[in-house]
Amino acid sequence: MKLIIGNKNYSSWSLRGWLAMKQSGLSFEELTVNIGGEEWDHAKQTSEDIMPSGKVPILWDGETVIWDSLAILEYLGDKVGRDRFWPKEDSARGMARSLVAEMHSSYRSLRAECPMNIRRRVENAQLSQDCRDDIVRILQLWAEARARFGTSGPFLFGTFGAADIFYAPVVSRFLTYGIGVPGFAQAYMQAVWEHEWMQGWIAAAEDEDWVLAQYEGMPA
Repeated sequence: MKLIIGNKNYSSWSLRGWLAMKQSGLSFEELTVNIGGEEWDHAKQTSEDIMPSGKVPILWDGETVIWDSLAILEYLGDKVGRDRFWPKEDSARGMARSLVAEMHSSYRSLRAECPMNIRRRVENAQLSQDCRDDIVRILQLWAEARARFGTSGPFLFGTFGAADIFYAPVVSRFLTYGIGVPGFAQAYMQAVWEHEWMQGWIAAAEDEDWVLAQYEGMPA
């Protein structure tokens, strides 16, 4: 298996695909492309054999190609068993799927105003009301998941799974932009941030030399 990802400091969707691969327990080769450099444009134009969608992440499994983080997670679930990603109990699994789907399709203001940037810390971030509404909605979902299904461990549904994979970049965003959260959310964010796979990703992001001006509050 080969997983093509973008910059670890900036690429939230790549983080999701990578965490899904780690959660699957399957071995894979990791290929990183700088999504902000000239090599990225060149790769999109000349690498249809490995990047047919022109986006990251992309998983190659033999002759099978899967793009989009959620599709990658579902494909891996089919291979190794869905219980590795989703809660076993129907009500918990239904909510976990709903949280993942909402993360996959929503929160446009949060994405636009608070792009993932693991290395950056912003003081007094000026956020729109729409962005604040996104944050409140996410915290409400986290609170409900933890209260109803999270008593067996520190993650949204107790043990680390698909929902945590999809909200891991949100944890990073909240830390980068100094988003104030209640105590239960602080504890959850700490559990995600300190997870060994996240720590490995964070260390690699900090070692990257690539800097994308549009995500650093600098003139392009």
